[in-house]
Amino acid sequence: METLRGDEAVGTASDLTVVARSHELDDVDHAALLAEVSRPSVVWRDGEEAVVTTGATASITANGPDRFATVRETATALFDRLRTPATPQPARPRLFGGFAFHDGAADRGPSTWDGFPDAWFVLPTVQVTTSGDRCWLTVTATGPDADRQATDRLERWRERLSDLPTHEPTGRPGIVDQHRTPSREDWREQVEDAVADIRSGTLRKVVLAQSLSVGLERPLSIPDALSRLDTRYPDCVRFAVTTESEAAGTLFGATPEKLVSLSGRTVQTEALAGSTGRGETPAEDEWLGEELLDSDKDNHEHDLVVEAIRDQLDPVASSVQTGDRILRRLATVQHLQTPIRATLESDRHVLDLVEALHPTPAVGGLPPDAALETIKSTEAFDRGWYAAPVGWMDAAGNGTFAVAIRSALARERTASLFAGAGIVHDSDPDREWDEVQLKYRPMLDELE
Repeated sequence: METLRGDEAVGTASDLTVVARSHELDDVDHAALLAEVSRPSVVWRDGEEAVVTTGATASITANGPDRFATVRETATALFDRLRTPATPQPARPRLFGGFAFHDGAADRGPSTWDGFPDAWFVLPTVQVTTSGDRCWLTVTATGPDADRQATDRLERWRERLSDLPTHEPTGRPGIVDQHRTPSREDWREQVEDAVADIRSGTLRKVVLAQSLSVGLERPLSIPDALSRLDTRYPDCVRFAVTTESEAAGTLFGATPEKLVSLSGRTVQTEALAGSTGRGETPAEDEWLGEELLDSDKDNHEHDLVVEAIRDQLDPVASSVQTGDRILRRLATVQHLQTPIRATLESDRHVLDLVEALHPTPAVGGLPPDAALETIKSTEAFDRGWYAAPVGWMDAAGNGTFAVAIRSALARERTASLFAGAGIVHDSDPDREWDEVQLKYRPMLDELE
């Protein structure tokens, strides 16, 4: 495996020869495959495709404020050295990975997020992609005998995938203890301080998050957790990331928020802000949704996000269109959502847009720099990759990234859950606390 780091990464990537091969398969049981893979591995499931990867032919690591540019340039150099025959679009080789919310992870010392650098992407040794009713195996190899390695690897994995052992679900692991950061009293003080800053004009909005650490009765089965998330949250992006580091846990989740998708010069993104619960009856559910649509506080928070995304896209887009505001109903929560579509003035790499849009005001705040400083000085835990971009990119610079919310970091018999709430001028600390507890539910339901 080639690990490409920092300033030397682009030059190293340009010296590599990478070969890819692919073959169409009969359907593969992704849960059974995921139970068999070793680190590093990535799972990506959205409305268009389901991908499981294992191993690394090459990985890219970057730290510091230039991490987006470093990854983009290294990825471009790596793909320039890629040799692959004509391949169906879903089977094309891709880089999968993500970024930390803040840069500087390497400078913060030991953390829950050990093994997750500021940026990490992997060119998988093996990639299995299901799109519609078709499935493909893609393998990669590097080195002086890369052609032979890729051919041999393709044949070995075809045989292995045709004879996967049946995966037996183990059920939820169970929770034995919980610890919240901050406490409810500290949270109230944090929100009141933020509201005071907003009313003074220092901020317009800031998203404050909480961390919930839980002890488990037994280790969590990621294949089983993802299978349950597939059933309950089919309209969300389900994902799981495990890096090469033995110190790293697995980040997994089911996020309702797409950061950006780029195909050619067409950009798709969305604003997702403003939340309430689901009702126990259809009538209560309808009432809660109408209350959210009519809420001055939630609509103000949502307007800030829509405005900021449009402002971030305007410098690179020839046109930006905003769709109708709708209710996005999930199993435990409903949100205000506005689809946004743009056409770029010129060709761009998806990471240009990821860098421009991260963090959106839905997970950061406004003005961005002031909000980030407030988050850093207020939150008593490391966000790591929570609320940060996770996704994939291809050789053409196209790709899709989601925001890693409704997520948890699992390691052995522990899990760390994260959730946040947008604070504006009329936020109530107790209501915001209740909103955060709602947002924990998707992950808690997979553990309890």
